[in-house]
Amino acid sequence: MTFKHLDTPFELKSLKLKNRIVMAPMCQYSVDAKDGIPNEWHYVHYVSRAIGGTGLILMEMTDVDPDGRITDHDLGLWSDEHIPAFRRIISEVHKHGSKIGIQIAHAGRKAEDADQPVGPSAIPAGPNYKTPKPLSVEEIKVIVNQFKEAARRAVEAGVDTIEIHGAHGYLVHQFQSPGINTREDEYGQDLAKFGVEVVQAVKSVMPADMPLIMRISAIEYMDGGYDLNHSIEFSKRYRDAGVDVFHVSSGGEGPVGVRRPGNYPGYQVPLARALKEALQVPVIAVGKLEDPQLAEATIASEDADLVAVARGMLRDPYWALHAIQAVKGEALPAKQYERAY
Repeated sequence: MTFKHLDTPFELKSLKLKNRIVMAPMCQYSVDAKDGIPNEWHYVHYVSRAIGGTGLILMEMTDVDPDGRITDHDLGLWSDEHIPAFRRIISEVHKHGSKIGIQIAHAGRKAEDADQPVGPSAIPAGPNYKTPKPLSVEEIKVIVNQFKEAARRAVEAGVDTIEIHGAHGYLVHQFQSPGINTREDEYGQDLAKFGVEVVQAVKSVMPADMPLIMRISAIEYMDGGYDLNHSIEFSKRYRDAGVDVFHVSSGGEGPVGVRRPGNYPGYQVPLARALKEALQVPVIAVGKLEDPQLAEATIASEDADLVAVARGMLRDPYWALHAIQAVKGEALPAKQYERAY
């Protein structure tokens, strides 16, 4: 059997993955009744990727408050009523040898369907967005507790890990961004304070041996946006508060300026490597990594510990099996499909 890095196990605390492949969180905007509860679409969507050989599935952005959703058709974890539907998906994913986590979030000023979106400051996300209401300190404490309660529900539903969404211009990102957070109180003087409190709250209800993932935008693309040095500094704070793995993306905070995101395979991999070297913790690389040889090279060169594939998995639920077969010459599908391999 040929040794290939993409198909090697990965272990961190209680999380034991059969390979280095992650399904990145991708919003489906498919909740039927606006109640935030996963339905049959979500069940098929995630279970099929488990059958397809994915090591770790990260469920899409799941919001801690009804008005913290991008749209009213997004998933939620603000009520115990959400737990059974998530548990059903998670249980079935486990039957096929994959691990699964939930990405919990609050959209903040990017909550498109909220009558009154909120944020650290009264700065809209762009010309077509509503102006957010600056959160009071008391309201911030409420949202921190909402993250805590959502994490508790995720644990009750049976997740193997939890990911906090601190990227792409959503609420945690908004607080850590100097161009978005112009507050003069403690949450403006210390841009990492809100994120640190969210991390600590989430960790307080997670099993001690369950790793916590955080997705960050390593750089911003708006004019005057922060750079890698800034993200390394706030990520050190998050690491020290309890983050075990960083999922390294970029941008999403607002209209793109002079600095523009790459549109080529692997354009964010150097960011992942920089965070890995600076923080000395495992990282997940993401961003146009669907070429199996590129995914393999990213792991083999130790640029990242795991690779996340997004659109590639929308196109192919069995991307993981096909990628392993491409780099290794063989794959181990579900027994029902063995004769096709």
